[in-house]
Amino acid sequence: MSGPAHRRITGRLVIATHNPGKLAEMRDLLAPYGIDAISAGELKLKEPDETGMTFRDNARIKAEAAAKAAGLPAFADDSGLMVDALDGAPGIHSARWAGPDRDFRRAMETIEANLKDRGATAPERRKAHFVSALCVAWPDGHVEEFEARVDGTLVWPPRGDKGFGYDPMFLPDGQEYGHLRTFGEMPSEEKHGLPPRGKGLSHRARAFLKLAEACLERA
Repeated sequence: MSGPAHRRITGRLVIATHNPGKLAEMRDLLAPYGIDAISAGELKLKEPDETGMTFRDNARIKAEAAAKAAGLPAFADDSGLMVDALDGAPGIHSARWAGPDRDFRRAMETIEANLKDRGATAPERRKAHFVSALCVAWPDGHVEEFEARVDGTLVWPPRGDKGFGYDPMFLPDGQEYGHLRTFGEMPSEEKHGLPPRGKGLSHRARAFLKLAEACLERA
């Protein structure tokens, strides 16, 4: 017995984010599908309060608010870093740890200080994973939701000035030994470029592959 049919995304789409790093990644992911994407920031949409208890809840809150305000389908991501030794923190509060000025260097220092307090200095005690929940909402209330994760290890000091957020301290699993790079050291195509040109390594790329298979057609 098959599930309900997915709805295809066509025409204009609002990317429900005011985060320039996230916006750049989402635009890159959408480019091969010929989607005309405009951001919530460009439309001057108000950012809704993210009151959900999960990444999926918050992605849906952002997508539904943008779809209702713009009268267009809207695409939102909620993502964050979950550190095993910190009982899953910062989790859905990942952006909050950076403060109102989005100082992720300070947020990474906070994580490192907490890991040291718990004696988590060996790599096997520094396991973490990024989660990305994607939601597409239509003005009529229809939603499509997808989620994925990428596992890795946290390094110190942070390495690389590419990417954004916690990328410079996150070493994703599955790399060839001798070529170990953090997300902060990887060019965008390697981090979230989709096959065949990229490896689709990131949590956002993996969730997006699920979304693309269900809701998009290549241009």
